[in-house]
Amino acid sequence: MNTRKEKLEAFDRLLTIMDELRTQCPWDKKQTMESLRHLTIEETYELGDAILDYDMNDIKGELGDLLLHIVFYAKIGSETNDFDIADVANGICEKLINRHPHIYGDVSVENEEEVKQNWEKIKLKEGKKSVLEGVPRSLPALVKANRIQDKVAGVGFDWEEPEQVFEKVQEELGELREEVKSGNKDKIESEFGDVLFSMINYARFLGVNPENALERTNKKFSKRFQFLEKEATKKGTSLKDMSLEEMEVYWEKAKKMD
Repeated sequence: MNTRKEKLEAFDRLLTIMDELRTQCPWDKKQTMESLRHLTIEETYELGDAILDYDMNDIKGELGDLLLHIVFYAKIGSETNDFDIADVANGICEKLINRHPHIYGDVSVENEEEVKQNWEKIKLKEGKKSVLEGVPRSLPALVKANRIQDKVAGVGFDWEEPEQVFEKVQEELGELREEVKSGNKDKIESEFGDVLFSMINYARFLGVNPENALERTNKKFSKRFQFLEKEATKKGTSLKDMSLEEMEVYWEKAKKMD
């Protein structure tokens, strides 16, 4: 691993390159915060994929891409005299110190839950009117639901036992079943949302990240389905010409390969 001196030198090298690109490269000179936004979101998701794949080399590369974006935004901010990378770094340092009084102050905590509760209380003291203000509006719904539940739990609005949450899941499923019988699409959608929300809450009690769990299943399903496609091609046919029974045979083979 690199020494602190080498790490600082590497970061200084990145800042120097960013300065050069911003003044010399036609593409880099043209970029704005708005034009970079969608690229930053894409890079974040690519990092998420690498983490789920547990590919350390990919994780390192994607972290570099994301770090470039942070430096890029800070460079643009410095050109308008709003902020620079030092302001960004010092800002997060001050926030971390302020929100960890059990490390940098005289507050005592017993466990992780007390740390999270203190964190939310401090944020409210900093001027936030709601603990939910920190949940970005543009988050995907599943991720947003998880963050909302995590936030409110931080101030004590939570179930006590996992079994209570599972009972809520069953209750919501029952209500969904009743609305399906009624055929009212708006009510079905509403109850379906309640089922998902309660399942996400249950995942939190089980210590499972629902976004990661669903994405792992997405990857697993895609891998198995692509195996089906390859086997159909080897057989000289296509999936639409195969019966469900035939596809099931290959699906079971794919599951065994997992």
